Amino acid sequence: MYEAILYEVADRVATITLNRPEARNALSDQMIEELLDAFGRAGVDDGVRVIVLTGAGDRAFCAGADLGGLGAQQDAGRPVADDIRASGPYRLFTAFPRLGKPIIARLAGHAVAGGLGLAAACDLVIAADDVKLGTPEVNVGLWPMMIMAIINRNVPPKQAFRLYYTGQRVTAAEGREIGLVTEVVPRADLDGRVAELARTIAAKSPVGLRMGREAFFAVEGRPLEDQIAHLLGELVVLAGTEDAKEGVTAFLEGREPDFQGR
Repeated sequence: MYEAILYEVADRVATITLNRPEARNALSDQMIEELLDAFGRAGVDDGVRVIVLTGAGDRAFCAGADLGGLGAQQDAGRPVADDIRASGPYRLFTAFPRLGKPIIARLAGHAVAGGLGLAAACDLVIAADDVKLGTPEVNVGLWPMMIMAIINRNVPPKQAFRLYYTGQRVTAAEGREIGLVTEVVPRADLDGRVAELARTIAAKSPVGLRMGREAFFAVEGRPLEDQIAHLLGELVVLAGTEDAKEGVTAFLEGREPDFQGR
């Protein structure tokens, strides 16, 4: 049903693949709409507990926005979006906190510009050791305006400005040091590590994962007192779920829990 992406589900993991390798998996309007549809599809599927986002081929995870499409819009005298909040990029990047399920970025290729923002928006980022990351917008007279909101949540200011001012790419290992990458693995181990991590997370309580993830984003930027109050309230609700009761019972009985997502 998709043309710009691939979507498959196996072993409780939905894998979404950016599938424009000839364009370095650049984000076209069609790809954005298909990604939003796939996110919604995975979100409501009880058979999906983890989402993996990756790119076809090993050249690029995603090269960011399709500049050819942007140029065509500008030449036609049309703004990129008549209503910013209705635009594809706005809806895509604001969708991540509401996914309801953990999302892992698998980087087998470079992640630059909006592609780096896409990876950084994921909860976990596993990268091959020869992958590079960067925000090259400054090299063409632009600036990573929108993805700056995502990157600034992950990277200290001095490191962020280095990316923004120079446009230079950093290695996956440097990306891990500054907070953009969770793990760096040899290329040959990438698929195995992503699968292992996805399996580990998929075995946890879907209710606990969803409520914990939602709480993480809900308290972001709020005063400490508000955060504690909100989180204590969520803990009370979570403790009353069937999954929590099963988890405690399994622990006391010395067995693995059988979480049903209730």
